[in-house]
Amino acid sequence: MARGEPIATIDDVEGAYVPEAHLTGGPVIDAHVHLFPAGVLAAIWRWFDEHAWRVRYRLSAEEVVEFLAARGVARFVALHYAHKPGIARFLNDFVREVASAHRDRVIPLGTVFPGEPDAAAIVRDALRDLAGIKLHCHVQKMAADDPRLDEVYALCQDAGKPIVIHSGREPASPAYGVDTRALCGADQIDRVLERFPRLTMVVPHLGADEFVEYEALLAKHEHLFLDTTMAVAGFFGADAPAEMLTRNGDRILYGTDFPNLPYAWDRELARLVARPFDEATRRKLFSGNALRVFER
Repeated sequence: MARGEPIATIDDVEGAYVPEAHLTGGPVIDAHVHLFPAGVLAAIWRWFDEHAWRVRYRLSAEEVVEFLAARGVARFVALHYAHKPGIARFLNDFVREVASAHRDRVIPLGTVFPGEPDAAAIVRDALRDLAGIKLHCHVQKMAADDPRLDEVYALCQDAGKPIVIHSGREPASPAYGVDTRALCGADQIDRVLERFPRLTMVVPHLGADEFVEYEALLAKHEHLFLDTTMAVAGFFGADAPAEMLTRNGDRILYGTDFPNLPYAWDRELARLVARPFDEATRRKLFSGNALRVFER
């Protein structure tokens, strides 16, 4: 995956609409969509241009809502992350406003920068009306078992709301300023969930690139989930094993990373509907598991 120069993007043809319901088991919920204020979004795009890939969909938050709705995505989980102290409240207020205007479509999560002076208060405020908390080990330069995260985990566990944490080692880039392969590991998630056994946790990208290790954790921790984001797109050349999804239909959520994609919005969707899942698995993958995790 990305370690130096930006990766070439894919100019593939995009679909006009989600597949017919019998291929998805019903409505489609994208469990991994990013919404940011315009200024933050512009900075993210600059970073991607220089260090990752050319973002194909340069859309504002409102345009993201409109784009996905027009293509038949019933709902989506809105994620963001604080890259420095002092901005989490601003980001959380922003996603609140967007979700308030689109209550039937947007499931909003909050964020916090671990270790900032009022982190606990920020998390408590977010959990009051948002669906959970999003963290990003690469961007926030912390391991999943960093002690600064203990209060965040405890508050989410007590509130019965999930943590979405990018704790997988990939996609990596020297531009993060940390060695993500040294910083991140499935063993850290194992230790966290042993200490917080009632905590619901979602790890994006199917835990890339430790697919075997994360599948083993699914068997060990009943409240752990994974999302498919960019892990079944054939973009990085090391997709998750197909049988991993088949064996774990109760614990996998469909997610994309939209709009920060280097390929068509429905690339992973098309690949997933082509797989021989039974109807019950399709329903769980494309909507049921997301509702189970985020609607509490």
